Amino acid sequence: MDLAGHLLIFAAAAVAALAAPLTLGRLIRPKNRTPDKAAIYDCGEEAIGSSYVRFDLRFYVVALLFIVFDVELAFLFPWAAVYGSTIALTDPALTESTRLLLTERLGGHAVGTLPADALLNAGDATRLAVAGAADLAVFFGVLLVGFAYIWKRGDLDWVKTVAGQARQDAARKA
Repeated sequence: MDLAGHLLIFAAAAVAALAAPLTLGRLIRPKNRTPDKAAIYDCGEEAIGSSYVRFDLRFYVVALLFIVFDVELAFLFPWAAVYGSTIALTDPALTESTRLLLTERLGGHAVGTLPADALLNAGDATRLAVAGAADLAVFFGVLLVGFAYIWKRGDLDWVKTVAGQARQDAARKA
């Protein structure tokens, strides 16, 4: 079977995997619609007024900033795993079997596949650890520059005075 046939089978399986639960739910679920079930429900409060209310933009800005910095923080986990193995390799008193295990874990090889001359010694591990710390410092530096920019711009100020806003607008125009 050629590539097109495999892709067709994969696409059909994906459509079936999506359509099957929806179809099954439609056939099984009860069909007793009541006015209470059709009513709008939001946190137990009755809906009052129009749904076209203008929200303050600061809600969205704070949410987006949280997401950006939260996702950036997720990039630290792989770095921490690699950096931990590198720091462990800097110990010159490690046995050869432990050094082999840590080197293979660091390189992503299966255990027992590296030759003995491929082991990282303590000096190489120290240089790798310093490079990893420098990479993290650059990463945090970029984050801090972005954080300082949004702080200076006033995006983190929840309550803004009219005079302060006028000064910021004048500074942006200049």
